[in-house]
Amino acid sequence: MRYFTVSYHRKANGQMDESIGLSRSLKTRDIQECAVIVDFRDKKVVKASLEGTSVPKDFDRIVSFYHQHYQHVIDRLLRENGLEAQPVAPVTADTEPKSQE
Repeated sequence: MRYFTVSYHRKANGQMDESIGLSRSLKTRDIQECAVIVDFRDKKVVKASLEGTSVPKDFDRIVSFYHQHYQHVIDRLLRENGLEAQPVAPVTADTEPKSQE
């Protein structure tokens, strides 16, 4: 698989549902409906937005974020595309950057 896609759907009660997908190629529907599209072969972010707001297209940052939630899926994509899985430390109170006053 080459592409990792994420779609968000608002439920009637206001909550958001997140659904992910894996694909060998992009379809027009993916480009129109998905909020996030990551190309693991070319190591780039094709699309990154949330509710119409564009998000920085930083491959490492986006992969790191979704790796925390979908570790096995991301590891598989990295392996299948000849990339090495990077261990991701979860953000905790001990590892959060401290503000400098």
